Amino acid sequence: MRRSSLPPDALDATDRAILNALQEGFPISKRPFAEAGAALGIAEDDLISRITNLREIGAITRFGPFYDAAAMGGAFCLCAMEVPAAEFEEVVTLVNAHPEVAHNYERMHRLNMWFVLACETEQGIERVAQEIETETGHSVLRFPKLREFFIGFRVQA
Repeated sequence: MRRSSLPPDALDATDRAILNALQEGFPISKRPFAEAGAALGIAEDDLISRITNLREIGAITRFGPFYDAAAMGGAFCLCAMEVPAAEFEEVVTLVNAHPEVAHNYERMHRLNMWFVLACETEQGIERVAQEIETETGHSVLRFPKLREFFIGFRVQA
């Protein structure tokens, strides 16, 4: 699924405030959308509707927590593939159909598809990577983490 830039008027000030605020965390409570909405000065239903719209227009690709698979006893691995342009859409659909796949990005060089596999075990990484290779006919290069760096990445909307 290739993405293009949104038109300049696609996001209003409230949408931008939501994107900026929710990168810093989300409440854990009985009514988290009501609590987050109150902090932004909007109603719970409006926040839910706006998040849904942000997903539908492609401003965000997902809404949910990031889990540290390794801290929970699992495994993850950065992977890359070289996919011919004519097959890219078909291959990205096959790859993304695996629930273990996250953060799939297109890059403009020979290794043009990059994604993360998150599994319960190291063997799961191997199993899913091999399944993807079989389904797509393309090699999955695996780049396991050697060291972790926390960069606190945030995007100002």
